[in-house]
Amino acid sequence: MTRLVEVPVQFDDRSFDQFAAAYAQAARDGERMLFDAHAAEWASPYGLVGLLAAGQAARRNGEKPLLTAPAHPDVARYWARAGFFREAAELFEVHGKVPKTSPATESEVLLSVTPVRAAEDVHQVVSNIQQRASVILASELGLDPKATIGFAMALSEACQNIVEHAGTGGWVAVQSYHWRRRLARQVVVIAVADAGVGFRHSLEPTQGKRFGDRWGDAAALEAALIQGVSRFRDPGRGQGLAGIRRYLARWDGKISIRSGTARIAIVPKWDDDVPLKDSLPGFPGAQVLIIIPEQGSAQP
Repeated sequence: MTRLVEVPVQFDDRSFDQFAAAYAQAARDGERMLFDAHAAEWASPYGLVGLLAAGQAARRNGEKPLLTAPAHPDVARYWARAGFFREAAELFEVHGKVPKTSPATESEVLLSVTPVRAAEDVHQVVSNIQQRASVILASELGLDPKATIGFAMALSEACQNIVEHAGTGGWVAVQSYHWRRRLARQVVVIAVADAGVGFRHSLEPTQGKRFGDRWGDAAALEAALIQGVSRFRDPGRGQGLAGIRRYLARWDGKISIRSGTARIAIVPKWDDDVPLKDSLPGFPGAQVLIIIPEQGSAQP
């Protein structure tokens, strides 16, 4: 018997909790899952890497979950150009028409869906994107060319969280597109997801006693993002989430991290998200969203 998990028609960070609720219900049943994306009309980078994380977590006794590809040809082609189906083939038994298409143009996708399993992958991701990113950040977002250094750091640290906290592999995707929601300007979006152990489990050995009864997914995210706590203390590794926060504060960007049953965000004035949400539908691992807007666009 299979349990249906519907993929939202518009699949992004706003509809992810709806998807997570369907996933959590199906996971409780313990049956093989069928992820139904046939009605999908659009998916953000966050939606695509989140769906891969769900497939990673849904494997049962070596049996792959099922996935129904989007029925609309344009949507399916976009998913293919973004590199989704290349990675999905390893995780799902895919049904429906999967188009054969060339990779996306550089202007459309800065970094297609890319696996991250080790520190070497993080270095490769950054080196692959750095030159193209510098052009996009300067020409489309109006950022100082020096911002490329901070962007590379933010991308590296977001990916490094998979290596540090997940205990398994994950994925990253980076795109530049027009952000319709409130901002109505060009943005660069970094989306990272895995289905690993998550922040609470990763930080519990060092932070659980300090928080006492307050310890949980929300407290773990608060420790990591607000207090800058890390599982490792390697001064040569980078600046961690605190470094990402400083970079995004300079360019009026946003970061949101979801792990387990909680989500925390640093919310700029152009967005209407809430800083902390708890008691969300449980979802494995961690999902990170970073948004860097076109400069001069930060009006509500």
